[in-house]
Order: sequence, then C-alpha cells, then structure tokens
Amino acid sequence: MLIDTFDRVATDLRVSLTDRCNLRCTYCMPEEGLQWLAKPDLLSDDEIVRLIRIAVTTLGITEVRFTGGEPLLRPGLVGIVERCAALEPRPRMSLTTNGIGLKRTAAALKDAGLDRVNVSLDTLRPDVFKTLTRRDRHRDVLDGLEAARDAGLTPVKVNTVLMPGLNDDEAPDLLAWAVEHDYELRFIEQMPLDAQHGWKRDGMITAGDILASLRTRFTLTAEDDGERGSAPAERWLVDGGPHRVGVIASVTRPFCSACDRTRLTADGQVRTCLFAREETDLRAALRSDAPDEEVARLWRLAMWGKKAGSGLDDPSFLQPDRPMSAIGG
Repeated sequence: MLIDTFDRVATDLRVSLTDRCNLRCTYCMPEEGLQWLAKPDLLSDDEIVRLIRIAVTTLGITEVRFTGGEPLLRPGLVGIVERCAALEPRPRMSLTTNGIGLKRTAAALKDAGLDRVNVSLDTLRPDVFKTLTRRDRHRDVLDGLEAARDAGLTPVKVNTVLMPGLNDDEAPDLLAWAVEHDYELRFIEQMPLDAQHGWKRDGMITAGDILASLRTRFTLTAEDDGERGSAPAERWLVDGGPHRVGVIASVTRPFCSACDRTRLTADGQVRTCLFAREETDLRAALRSDAPDEEVARLWRLAMWGKKAGSGLDDPSFLQPDRPMSAIGG
C-alpha cells in the first residue's frame, strides 16, 4: 500500500513514457522545444513494466495512466500495454494523448488491452489550433478521436484548456460538439506547466467562468458528491443527461485532500504530486539490481512524505524547475 501521513492511499499511477512531443502548445513549451532527455536516461520498456508490476502486485495500484510528453511517440507502447494487461491483478489502463497518432494506433492499443483514452483538444477552429499548438494538425486530432471511439477506447474523454483571447468563447460550442460525437468533455483550468514560466494567475479562465459560459446554452445538474470520489473533475449532467461535462479546477478549487495518485517520470523518478519539487530515484535502484522489495520500500517512503497540497492555491506559487514534459499530466 502507498499511504501518506494524511491517510491518503495512492491507487492511481501516472507513467510518463517520454518527454518528447510533436506539438508545441503555447501553455506547455517554447516554440523551439526543450532539451530532451538522453536515451540512456529514459527507462527501458522492461524497466517500465517492472515498476508497474511492482506497483500493481505489491503496492495496491489499480489504475495505470500512460502519459508523456506524447506517449504515442514511444516505440514500444503497444508492447508495454500488452505486458501490463497480462498482470495479475490486471490494472485498468488509459492513455493521455494529443491524438495525432491515434488513427493508426487505436485498434492496436485496444487489442493490446488499453481500456480508454483522454485526448487533448482545445478548439474546433483549425486556425486557432495552429496558433495554440504551432502545428497544422487539427484534422489529425479529429480523426484520432473518431478512431478511438470506433475502436472501443471508451469513454473517450476530451481535455480542453481555455486561453484568454484565443478560445475562451468556445466552451458552449465544444460541449455541443462533444455531445454530438459522444465524447466526454472536460475543461481544465490552465496550470503553470510552461517551461518558459509565462503562466499568470490573474486573467486565467476559471471554473466559474467556464460554467457561466456553458449555462448560456445548457442546463447543468451537478452530480452527487459521492459519485466523484477521488476523481479530479467535478461533473455535471448536460440537459438532464446522459451526457456529462467535467471541470478540473486545480487552481481555484483544489482537490488535494482526495488525491490518490503517484507518478513516475520518464527517467524513473517518483513524484508524489505533479508540482512536487522532490523526487525519489527508482531508476538507480533498478540499475543496481535492487530486489523488488527494496524498490517497493523506496516507493513507500517517497509517498509517506507527500505534502498536504500542491501549493497551487497560493497566489505566490512559483513554477517547478523541472520541465513538465518529463513528468506527465
């Protein structure tokens, strides 16, 4: 079991498979990209599977989410999913992706054992997409979403960040589109994820702003508190259901008290929080032939030191020094 001093138990593992990405989203990284991790620094496929096996069979992990960077850029992704699907007990597995490579990989991922996907899409307008991502790949993302739905990687969740002056007027249109295509839309408050440290709390589009915009066109009915559990998104029924919309208000309505996550970076570090400054090195233990019991002990010790909150609710919050592309969302 992975438990901390606030009696939170981690059952959800986020695994960053690479720090690389084929988009250059303005709220994530500079146009020229970042200095990527050297290949020897990245965990190998075998090392990733071993750590997930330890997490699932020894430490109580029941959910595994593969992230990046962009996880579809990991050459061994399908094999990693297939090997993890064979674990006993079998974890539920999902993937967070920008969707560009999903059209060609969705069926193979489903066959390998992936359960569902989250796809990032911030706009329905190709020109705004190009401005936000610095790439002309909007159609590829839409095709990837359709391929994921058709392959049965459901519910297909769409993650959207609204940016002032760019797409902040699109919330109702995005929700109407998601309902039409049977996707579950989730708005995420912009967080300080950018390596260039351009995030400003003042002027960000808040959960309150998003809900006010949606209510100009839809009737939203809040789910019962008991249905949320440890999920980061507050959810509402849209016009009485069955479709739902979620809002992840990490900045204005932090949910740290119910957090059940632990994270592995692309180079094998344990992070207790997306915004933690401390890391625990599991890669060194793996490469020094430490037994599973020692790796598990290090992991438990890291989680025991998890802080009460992320610090995002503090107006003086400063962005972490480590590029978020290596940590995963």
